[in-house]
Amino acid sequence: MKVTDIPFVQHVGIEQKDEKTLQLEATKKVKNHIDTIHASAQFTLAESQSGLFLQQLFPEYVGKVVPLLRSSSLKYKAPALKDIYATATVSNEEKEKFLTRFTKKGRATIVVNVEIKDSDEVLTMQGEFNWFVQKLEL
Repeated sequence: MKVTDIPFVQHVGIEQKDEKTLQLEATKKVKNHIDTIHASAQFTLAESQSGLFLQQLFPEYVGKVVPLLRSSSLKYKAPALKDIYATATVSNEEKEKFLTRFTKKGRATIVVNVEIKDSDEVLTMQGEFNWFVQKLEL
């Protein structure tokens, strides 16, 4: 399933900015009482971006595994006043560690780092998303 086809993601208004990036417009629907993008909307954007990144990093596993978000750690850095977008990364060391464990045991964890920036390139949030991934039992 495409990340942007998830009903909650659609409800929030997250869209694909380009092939590798998700974005969220600063509409009234996602703003809080002080007219900034709500923390939970930013979290949804970041978590969705981390899932999209995993699909792109390991396309051979799409539909063959169950990925579950185990934990996350976030730091909000600045108010999100404008449209925002998210990017994700995984270190080469983290990717290799995941592949070694996944190949051996059929399950492993991986940490995806996400940054959210506004349209002026101001960092509004950064976070780590710890995913547990397990092969589907067929």
